[in-house]
Amino acid sequence: MMMNKNTVLGYATLIMIIVGLGLIALGAFRYNEVAGWGFAAVGVGFFAIAWVFNALKGRV
Repeated sequence: MMMNKNTVLGYATLIMIIVGLGLIALGAFRYNEVAGWGFAAVGVGFFAIAWVFNALKGRV
């Protein structure tokens, strides 16, 4: 199976979304203190990077 740049960006986007959801879930359900806000903020950052990866698909 040949993997080109768009396939790699697609897999990277999927992995970033899964990690972002995991971090947001940790912040919402596991840590109820101030640390939970940090986990959720990093999860949103992962979503932003995944959005950029998705926007780069087809342009690289």
